[in-house]
This record gives sequence, structure tokens and C-alpha cells, in this order.
Amino acid sequence: MSDALKGADGALRCPWALSTDDYVAYHDEEWGRPVHGDDALYERLCLEAFQSGLSWITILRRREGFRAAFAAFKIADVATFTAVDKERLLADTGIIRNRAKIEATVANARVLVDWAPGELDELIWSFAPDPATRPAPKSLSDVPAVTDESTALSKTLKKRGIRFVGPTTAYALMQACGLVDDHLADCASRGTRQSRPEGALSRGAGNRAPSPHRRSPSEPPEAS
Repeated sequence: MSDALKGADGALRCPWALSTDDYVAYHDEEWGRPVHGDDALYERLCLEAFQSGLSWITILRRREGFRAAFAAFKIADVATFTAVDKERLLADTGIIRNRAKIEATVANARVLVDWAPGELDELIWSFAPDPATRPAPKSLSDVPAVTDESTALSKTLKKRGIRFVGPTTAYALMQACGLVDDHLADCASRGTRQSRPEGALSRGAGNRAPSPHRRSPSEPPEAS
């Protein structure tokens, strides 16, 4: 048994998913399912960075606004943004108007546009741990906020020039994009992620123990 709770349809879900209909849909259809493609992963990386210090629902409900503002997160397009575009973004009420995060989003695109096609996808997925080493969490307290893999991924991305990607943000990315399956043991969505892609290598010495300082979330954890 785990702390998964029944929703209105009778299905067991992670408790954080039951607070809003938006979360139910995100939990059931997206969170923990594999995401591939450089632009798609760049979008998730940007949104996780914008979430830092905020609740995920704030970002989720503005996602279409972000996509409209940032050229659907096409790396090649965002890399061409100018100072005029940045000022436009700072005035856009459909997104989080944080200058540092906007600057980082554009700067990261300018770095990534010079990478080979598929390089971001390959790099991120190379940090996916072996699912066999990760027991299914029974409670939210069993879900870590940071792991050795997310710390290593954060360090590697930073060395390659990517900004606003600390270990907690990196782990939130790993959770959202299916590198790990943190659905609770009895959650109906557990096991819907695909197995680790062939050739993906685990890095780091495995998961750290769950942080005792991590809040008991009613939503996906805040990134930092």
C-alpha cells in the first residue's frame, strides 16, 4: 500500500495531482512520461527554471502564453531574440516576467543552437538511472528532491554554458520528462514510462536519501 489517493473517477493517484483538474490532466497524461527532442526538452528545461520559487500550477496555467512568447520554444528561433524581444517579454502578462529567467532562456538557446542535432536529448537522457535501482515510493517523503544523477546533470549542463539549472531543477526535469518514475507505488500512472533508452548510461553513485527538509507537497516540488 502507498499514500496514493482515489480521485473522483476512483483511480488512485499521487496526492498532489488531486488539487485541481489541471493537475489531474498533467499527472495522468504528461508527468513521468518520456520526452524526447531537443526543442521539447529545451521547453521543459525553461519552464522548470521559470518555476523556481513558484508553484508548478502557476507555470502550467501559463504554458500556452510561454509558448506564444518564446516562439514555441524552437531553439533556433529563440537564439535570434534581441534586446527588443527581451523588453517585449518583460511586458508580457502571459508569462512570468522575471528578467534573470528571461535572459537565461535566451542565453541558453544561443548556446544550444550550436550543439549538434539530438545532442541535448542524448546528454539529458544519459543521466537516466537504471529503474531497477529505484524502488517504487510509497509516500511523498520517499521521493527525493535531489539525486546524485540530477547533481551531475546540473554540473554538466552548467559546464556547457546552460544557466538556471540547479540540482533541484534538474531533478524536476528528470521527473517531468520520464527519466525517473516517481509516481507512488499504487498510483494508476506508475509504470507508464518507457524503459531506459538503449545506450543511456547512469551517472553518479545512485539516489541520495530523501531530504528531510523537503516540504510535503500538494503539487510537484518547487525547483531551484
